[in-house]
Amino acid sequence: MVDVVKITKRVVDTLESKGSSPAFLWDDALPGFAVKALLSGTKRYVLKYRVGGGRAAKQRWLTLGTHGQLTPDQARALAQQALAAVARGEDPQAEKYKSRNQPTLTDVWNRFRAEHLPQRKPQTRYEYENQWREAIAPKLGRVAIDDVTRSEVDRLHKSMRLTPYRANRILALLSRLMTMAEVWELRPAGSNPCRHVERFKEQPRSRYLCAEELVRLGATMREMVEKGNLSPSAANAVRLLLLTGARLNEILTARWDWVDRDRCVLSLPDSKTGAKPVYLSAGALLVLDDQRSHSADNPYIFPGRSAEGRMINLRKPWVRICKGAGLDGVRLHDLRHTAASIAVGQGASLPIIGRLLGHSQAQTTHRYAHVDADPALIVANAIGDVLVAKISG
Repeated sequence: MVDVVKITKRVVDTLESKGSSPAFLWDDALPGFAVKALLSGTKRYVLKYRVGGGRAAKQRWLTLGTHGQLTPDQARALAQQALAAVARGEDPQAEKYKSRNQPTLTDVWNRFRAEHLPQRKPQTRYEYENQWREAIAPKLGRVAIDDVTRSEVDRLHKSMRLTPYRANRILALLSRLMTMAEVWELRPAGSNPCRHVERFKEQPRSRYLCAEELVRLGATMREMVEKGNLSPSAANAVRLLLLTGARLNEILTARWDWVDRDRCVLSLPDSKTGAKPVYLSAGALLVLDDQRSHSADNPYIFPGRSAEGRMINLRKPWVRICKGAGLDGVRLHDLRHTAASIAVGQGASLPIIGRLLGHSQAQTTHRYAHVDADPALIVANAIGDVLVAKISG
């Protein structure tokens, strides 16, 4: 069924598909403009045109919209705009198809995750996955990569102003994804929308536990272990973090076969700054001796729930410890700061402290790579002497 008539709401409402084929109603005033009635009863406004002009040119069908959502006059206006574009040498259907099939930010993330994340350290992979899943994907994941604008990025960044450090890290990841989109030629070079988005000012935290807080911390952990409110392994992990100044992940991933009691070191094959030794004071070795009885045959010093798994984090136990000890605003990483502050108080030089803690600035560590391990071990023991007296009771 093919009819040619002026398309109005009244005639469109009466149009019905008969038999097994859609019915078409062609407009008698605008060439190529029609209504298509589907077997389902849906009616769509369409435009048939030829690219480049002439009967030999390629024929295209452009869907303008659905009757009910568009009036005949609105559909006719869209058809006129499309025909004007055709007259200028453009192809509206091709542009629509291109827009519909353009890669999204999620596509860029999936490629980045497959090609680049495996090269990153486990903690970095975990943080990137978390930042993408919780912050970026819900807001921008479905946006076409070429359509992500600076205003959208700025709006996302400012929505996290209450957590400035996290907001800046998420912005950094998003900027990295945009840079890779340029490398993969999915965006024009130099079009990174994260540029000129002002980062939040980050205030460096310098929280150290004082002598009285250390005493409360030690007493609280002992009491909690005795009452069964804290596992001995969790308490020992906190003690070892304090006594070594090591990073949380370095301690929780440590294995028994990395412990060298003769040299008094825990030899990490990898860390944030590469392979490094964690110096074990006499107090730290005593903690390890106690922990041995709690790890059974597990290869990890701090076992998890499975027979060969490890402890994943200390966040929940640490919250309970801080609440019991009355420690406000203290992070697990502040235990590392506390160890460093005690080392300074013992008169240790900055190079030795950098070596002791595995300083994050590689040039500082490498500059003093010739320093013998003994001075660092001496400082480790000095830290241990101060801390053991306070947290052991």
